[in-house]
Amino acid sequence: MTNWFEEDLGEAVDHIGWLSGEVSAYAINRAVHATRNRPHPFSTLSDYTSWDSLTDRTYLARHLPPVPPPVRAALDQTAVQALFKRPPGGQRMSDKSTCLFPAFAQYLTDGFIRTDASNLGKTTSNHEIDMCPLYGRTQAQTKILRETDLSKGLGRLKSQIIDGEEYAPFLFVDDGTRVDPQFVGLDAPLGLPVAPARAKTLFAFGGDRANSTPFSAMMNTLWLREHNRVAGELARQNAGWDDERVFQTARNIVIPQFIKIVVEQYINHITPLPFKLVCDPTVAWTADWNRPNWMTAEFSLLYRWHSLMPDAIQWPGGAIDLWKFGLDNGPLLAVGLDAAFSAAASQPTAELGAFNTADALLPIESQAVMQARFNRLPGYNAYRVAFNLDPAGTMEDISSSPQVVAVLRELYGDDPDNVEFYPGLFAEDRVKNAPLPELILTMVAVDAFSQALTNPLLSAHVFNAATFTQWGLDLIGSTHALEDVVARNVPARGSQALAMTQAGWKWS
Repeated sequence: MTNWFEEDLGEAVDHIGWLSGEVSAYAINRAVHATRNRPHPFSTLSDYTSWDSLTDRTYLARHLPPVPPPVRAALDQTAVQALFKRPPGGQRMSDKSTCLFPAFAQYLTDGFIRTDASNLGKTTSNHEIDMCPLYGRTQAQTKILRETDLSKGLGRLKSQIIDGEEYAPFLFVDDGTRVDPQFVGLDAPLGLPVAPARAKTLFAFGGDRANSTPFSAMMNTLWLREHNRVAGELARQNAGWDDERVFQTARNIVIPQFIKIVVEQYINHITPLPFKLVCDPTVAWTADWNRPNWMTAEFSLLYRWHSLMPDAIQWPGGAIDLWKFGLDNGPLLAVGLDAAFSAAASQPTAELGAFNTADALLPIESQAVMQARFNRLPGYNAYRVAFNLDPAGTMEDISSSPQVVAVLRELYGDDPDNVEFYPGLFAEDRVKNAPLPELILTMVAVDAFSQALTNPLLSAHVFNAATFTQWGLDLIGSTHALEDVVARNVPARGSQALAMTQAGWKWS
């Protein structure tokens, strides 16, 4: 069976010619049509379809209906760690990706994959790429984050200057022991409490995960600067506008810029295609898959790319052990935004897959297995069929590694239908020229295109100069990669290319 990224797409390129817009539209439609379109008939609310299950978006949607517990459901979730655990000294590094890739992936997905820890079938997501780590999930949080001192400029987010660079204000006062009263109402950073010395470096961000690592904080800091830069230019060009209109128009411009980068840098890095996809909103305007977004239980799991993280992060001044690289923005403040982005882009990430998760992240792998069981997700093979892929007939069809196959048999016996969804995703071999295994790649493509390109700001009657101003529309059009935004917002920008793909990697 041919996948959306295999040979018939190459034939389409030959037929259409190297017209990137037409080829890109063909590829996007092929990717999204790998499975059925939204709305999904089931959610985690109930085992059957009801009005509430079709409308209550505090629950997760389902690609497939729930099933009874898997054959090996009694298997201790910690036993499954054997499939993920990285051997001592056995870390495998990617030959394609830099650490800018997982840094961006985490920031992107933290905005809409928001499982409720008190009920693993529920979510606090807005189900849109709305940049809530920057702007907050709710109007009340957005109001908290907005600058009220208009002498600093119209339409701005609150910020401070440290060593000549702009950052968000600090979340804590009293040397890191108390939340600043002006920021009460924001979601608390996940992972608290931490020592006051680390707490006092955390920023007042809209997302509870935006302080999770210096990489996440650098992403949010970049977009804070871009919002305030755009707001300043809009105010200069439109003297009659008030604070509200400047803010809302700047926000309108920033979100599509981010979506452009999702498609034209991030997705292009993921795909094994020999040409570049372009972010053309018109692809979705008449598409049968243009439906309101709703995050699924499966999507909240397939993005757990913990094995991408190396054991240590190479940072200016010395390596930082992975388990220390969290809830501490001191490393970012010490070097500044350009050096932080350069550090991410200058080192390889680890490979995604079995036997390559650092010890510090193994408990999260176990939690993911339990989340899948809580939501009674069907097995790995059921999702291969649902996404138009051939089911595995043997364990060797899942992986070419004898070691991986041996662990799969120890966990699940000889029948691939027994393999659970989450372990199966990461046991697969990676697709040639891509950093992802086949089922993850296919599912990510479906959701990425059908959720990014259906954003309301990209819709047919909204994507125009009336929404963004002509200057804003031109800015969106000229934005293709993170490096474009960094160049506009970092003083004395260095020479390190800010790419998700390693400089020496070649498509083959």
